[in-house]
Amino acid sequence: MTKTFIFAGSGGQGIQFSGKQIAKTAMHMDMPVTFLPSYGPEMRGGTSNCTVVISDEEIGSPSVTYPDIAVTLNLPSFTKFEPRVKAGGMIIYDSTLINIGSEREDITALPIPATELAVENDLEGFANVIVLGFLLKKTGIFTIENFRDFLISSIPASKAKLIEKNTTALDLGYNYNK
Repeated sequence: MTKTFIFAGSGGQGIQFSGKQIAKTAMHMDMPVTFLPSYGPEMRGGTSNCTVVISDEEIGSPSVTYPDIAVTLNLPSFTKFEPRVKAGGMIIYDSTLINIGSEREDITALPIPATELAVENDLEGFANVIVLGFLLKKTGIFTIENFRDFLISSIPASKAKLIEKNTTALDLGYNYNK
């Protein structure tokens, strides 16, 4: 089975990091995977998205036009990618920054106030990791234990102080249930 993802938001929100972590976890689990980044004209503050394809067979193309799952962290990304989600698919979005919902009845729309949760829990800058935890819970693509192990192993020793905040944010998203 093949699952396709689009992660989208503004530069600086951790969009590329999020996609890479999903792709790296799949890679470490010996699954065929592709990761394709896309940036706007500016790095920080410009548009940013990436696609991830995970499969149990060889992948023909890393390009994703109509994803099974879209993760959006800002309103322009939501309005661009929500119409593209495949029927039966899912969109996960940061409801702190996106004040509209999906009117589509053929997809599952899952809001999470990730930025608000990050601020309330002294995790500014970790809203994307909160969303990753929520994604893991709602999709079951990986166990949280496997994902956490690969997330921690990807943090360089020089940034070891980020391990606790990343794991706290991941668990916060995974355990979010409103």
